Amino acid sequence: MGTRLGELVERLGGQLLGDPNLEVTGIAPLADAGVSHISFLSNSKFRAQAAQSGAAAMILSGADEQIVAASYRGARIVTPNPYAWFARAAQYFAAQGEIVPAPGIDISASVARTAQVDPGAHVGAHVSIGEGARIGANVVIDAGCVIGREAVIGEGTHLFANVTFHARCQIGRRGIIHSGAVIGTDGFGFANEGGVYIKIPQTGRVIIGDDVDIGANTTIDRGALADTVIEDGVKLDNQIQIGHNCHIGAHTAMAGCVGVAGSAKIGRHCTFGGAAMVLGHLTIADHVHISSGSMVSRSILEAGQYTGFYPLAKNAEWEKSAAIVRNLAAMRDKIRALEKTIKTLQNKND
Repeated sequence: MGTRLGELVERLGGQLLGDPNLEVTGIAPLADAGVSHISFLSNSKFRAQAAQSGAAAMILSGADEQIVAASYRGARIVTPNPYAWFARAAQYFAAQGEIVPAPGIDISASVARTAQVDPGAHVGAHVSIGEGARIGANVVIDAGCVIGREAVIGEGTHLFANVTFHARCQIGRRGIIHSGAVIGTDGFGFANEGGVYIKIPQTGRVIIGDDVDIGANTTIDRGALADTVIEDGVKLDNQIQIGHNCHIGAHTAMAGCVGVAGSAKIGRHCTFGGAAMVLGHLTIADHVHISSGSMVSRSILEAGQYTGFYPLAKNAEWEKSAAIVRNLAAMRDKIRALEKTIKTLQNKND
């Protein structure tokens, strides 16, 4: 069944230019959209493609609407942030066809006697829930998950299959943890004595706020003594490593394969491109944006975009550049000596 365009705009906001009674059934890309679809234009370089789109309605900004409207004949939904409007509309349509697991505990699940599971929660096949754990209302725990003792899973959070959520860790409301993620592993803490490593017990927790997304096979280490903290709204992609005692500020987002070493403190509303690395014990301010593949080796105390990698080049050119870099210190000394000689000669001439 379709949804009236007017109803959708009333729900999500924006200005509708077109027939409010037009029914739409979903969202599609510009090139694939048909007469029952909404499409969106969030990048002005695709204006020509948008103008030729067969979509029933188009989500776009005011500036783009003025140009596209000359050729595009469908309805327009004008909004300051078309991509965000698209995201909310996509959530709406996805919810229409979503199959919500029925509340209850599968017969094959193992739930400890002292665990508290809300009647509205769904506990799937072969799930294990430890002593003293607390599972909130409308939580969905898919097959094969392991919930440690005294762990807390907040209302409406969804753990996909085979998540491991270790003892005493906590996550707030409406979280999403994808398959294979491991929360609360031991941090990498060892003392060296005479070349032999002595393990330091990791007795802290991982505390995760509301509306946090954690990707597949991502690992977050528990703190050594204090807690590892992930604040509200943080978004972590797949295969990310967060070390022990890290603190990740609210609404920070990290793309795949980012690595954050222990005790790093990262601010709010930061972004990290794929495979960026952050050394331990560093502080990163709010609104810092790190480019993909960059190595953060010092604290960053001022907001802005930072990049720390050498551009890709043919191997022979890269070797030549690397040789120059290795000789920079010697070149610097020679230049200083030359400057000193020139200054001495100038003084004599004066």
